[in-house]
Amino acid sequence: MSEKAAVRLSVNGQDYALEVEPRRTLVDAIREDCGQTGTHIGCEHGVCGACTVLVDGEPVRSCLMFAVQADGKAIRTVEGLADGDNLHPLQRAFMEHHGLQCGFCTPGFLMLAAGVLEREPDISDEDLLDVLSSNLCRCTGYQNIIKAVRAAAAEMRAR
Repeated sequence: MSEKAAVRLSVNGQDYALEVEPRRTLVDAIREDCGQTGTHIGCEHGVCGACTVLVDGEPVRSCLMFAVQADGKAIRTVEGLADGDNLHPLQRAFMEHHGLQCGFCTPGFLMLAAGVLEREPDISDEDLLDVLSSNLCRCTGYQNIIKAVRAAAAEMRAR
């Protein structure tokens, strides 16, 4: 049995001091050790994007990152998007534009879009479509997800 490593994960501004196996994935640590179950586990191979979180502001497939690699970094999950009862513009737009059906892919799309739009609010439509194409959805056919992200981007630029 391998030795455990001490890590400090800062998830949505709350610190968690953990002892983890060196091979424990970030998604497992977030869900099981930190109790933040909004981040979903899909393919576990980095293909679907359901597990996307922001690590130091950058979208990351948390199934491909070890918890020890995130030691001391700022991790933001879907639970960290809203400000209390005030939903993030992306969350509102997904509801208003029917950008979700089963909701399994939604946390990953929200975090991917938040990371990109917060870093590059004036992203071109072509580049935005390219970014969003990296996440998979089996329900909506993508059109309403794209409409929602475009609407949120316009609202975020206007602020």
